[in-house]
Amino acid sequence: MSSRDVPVWNAMITGYQRHGDTKAAMELFDSMPSKNVTSWTTVISGFSQNGDYSEALSMFLCMEKDKSVKPNHFTVASVLPACSNLGELEIGRRLEGYARENGFFDNIYVCNALLDMYSKCGMIDVAKRLLDEIGNQRNLCSWNSMIGSLATHGKHDEALELYAHMLREGEKPDAVTFVGLLLACVHGGMVVKGQELFKSMEEVHKISPKLEHYGCMIDLLGRVGKLEEACDLIKTMPMKPDAVVWGTLLGACSFHGNVEIAEIASEALFKLEPTNPGNCVIMSNIYAANEKWDGVLRMRKLMKKETMTKAAGYSYFVEVGVEVHRFTVEDKSHTRSYEIYQVLDEIFRRMKPEKSQLEQLCI
Repeated sequence: MSSRDVPVWNAMITGYQRHGDTKAAMELFDSMPSKNVTSWTTVISGFSQNGDYSEALSMFLCMEKDKSVKPNHFTVASVLPACSNLGELEIGRRLEGYARENGFFDNIYVCNALLDMYSKCGMIDVAKRLLDEIGNQRNLCSWNSMIGSLATHGKHDEALELYAHMLREGEKPDAVTFVGLLLACVHGGMVVKGQELFKSMEEVHKISPKLEHYGCMIDLLGRVGKLEEACDLIKTMPMKPDAVVWGTLLGACSFHGNVEIAEIASEALFKLEPTNPGNCVIMSNIYAANEKWDGVLRMRKLMKKETMTKAAGYSYFVEVGVEVHRFTVEDKSHTRSYEIYQVLDEIFRRMKPEKSQLEQLCI
């Protein structure tokens, strides 16, 4: 093209972002002779939609420093999911203040994104007040976000009450609604209610259960020890069960010490994830708990044969700015590990007198 204006550049960036090529999109963005708010928002939105939340937030912070452009309601709605997934509550609060000052609360996408942010950051009461404030603007996304949040944070009764309220308001549920409801039943141990809701999906609301709904039901049955029923449900699923479904059943078998069904689940998992050492470890622990040492030996031989090694679990995730630092036990791989251990030693040194005083009080 002999002439490329800003909308043309923005369209090209959007195309790359939608195909997941964020690197090419950024190369175009960096080479733009001039940028407008749409240019910035397109890049931020692209990173968010591709799950690169750190980059999305980083780009927004860069945009704030560029005084030539001002975030609009699309920008706010695009960056809030990054705050949700990174737990950046303070930036989310700042965005709420900005949205209110600039009259963006008339936009349901901004409201829903803010509702989701507070929910995922554990500010349930704030999220509930926000849902009430949205009022007649509420759509299915608003209800689903709040139901899912209540379920995740153990407020199962409130989640079911909100669902009843939603139905009274005339809103029809979708597949996402039932994931939240079944999750509430899982955390509340409500087997009968969960079965009723699962049954109502097709019979009442004409919604075909998906893999995640079956996964919730397997988890629900497994947690209360109905392992045979959970195994039978897997066998009747209209779709092929994945590693998450079988892994859920194996985890339930580990909790309840059921070797027979654990062997069925592990056999399926070994086919789906032949290089995953975690399944061998769980199965070995189940055998050991039931004093089946031949099974333990078999699992160890399998791990050795397949050269499986269990990856070290991360003990700490520390967020500094928009960068997340991960640490394992006695980790010294970080570039500033010497300084970190110095600070830790000082913390322990200061804690010792406090600990001694506390022990004396207990005596």
